Amino acid sequence: MTERIKYSIVVPLYNEEEVVLESYKRLKAVMDSLSEPYELIFVNDGSRDRTAFIVKEICSRDKNVKLINFARNFGHQIAITAGMDYASGEAIVVIDGDLQDPPEVIPKMIEKWREGYDVVYGKRAERKGETFFKKFTAKMFYRFLRRMTDVDIPLDTGDFRLIDRKVCDALKLVNERNRFVRGLISWLGFRQTGVEFVREKRFAGVTKYPLKKMLKLAFDGIASFSYKPLKLSSYTGVALSGLSFIYLLVVVVERIFFKESTQPGWASIIAVNLFFNGIILLMLGIIGEYIGRIYDEAKGRPLYIINDTENFDDDDKLGRYPTRSR
Repeated sequence: MTERIKYSIVVPLYNEEEVVLESYKRLKAVMDSLSEPYELIFVNDGSRDRTAFIVKEICSRDKNVKLINFARNFGHQIAITAGMDYASGEAIVVIDGDLQDPPEVIPKMIEKWREGYDVVYGKRAERKGETFFKKFTAKMFYRFLRRMTDVDIPLDTGDFRLIDRKVCDALKLVNERNRFVRGLISWLGFRQTGVEFVREKRFAGVTKYPLKKMLKLAFDGIASFSYKPLKLSSYTGVALSGLSFIYLLVVVVERIFFKESTQPGWASIIAVNLFFNGIILLMLGIIGEYIGRIYDEAKGRPLYIINDTENFDDDDKLGRYPTRSR
């Protein structure tokens, strides 16, 4: 009978050849110090560099290290999901491979877990090596998201967190395609607490979350947990309709009682038309984003496709969710 694994560390990777070896060394040092069974699950999210090759070499030397190799790039949130699907530990820790989230915080999370908390998230007390724009927009996003949703998503947190086995199993019941994992975990409930830490600069390489991806993640978070943008569109439409009716009355009154003062002007008509058409297109765009997400859900495609794995026994794969079929 195989020994029950106590901890599973899930590490999503995308083009991290410069940092993956150092990430492994620091994670191994931390987990070995606990003197309890563990597994390191690296999820290669379709990297185009030597990331997968380096992890396979590590797997050949260390059986505690496992690899899930995607058939293509499916995205950071999906990589996290796959790692948790395959994790077999009683506690699962999600941490990025760029070493901005220090592995040395994991024992503090485990202490909180042993106290009875089901979710222990890392709360960023300070963010090193990031521009003012990145810090400011991140701060505003988390506060805006809290105002927009009914889910209590902790401020200044990322995906760096520890979750209990029962939380992981509950998360497997959620089949959303456009995923915002930290929001989903908050939505599940359970006892949650935070551990503060200083977020470091990247050890090497460049960020895998440029502005375009950050904006998509932000809208995924808002669209997944709030209908307020749709309500705002409705309220805006009603308000503009009211203003239009008032303006119509003004035009009629001027035409009847102040004929000499009224001058036909194409410029004002075009300006008003452009303004209202812009508002309409904005509202249609918001509605279209929600419809697009409905379309993604209706197709029912698997969240991810796995090319190959390393160091997973056949028994480990049984009962897992490689396609998360409905």
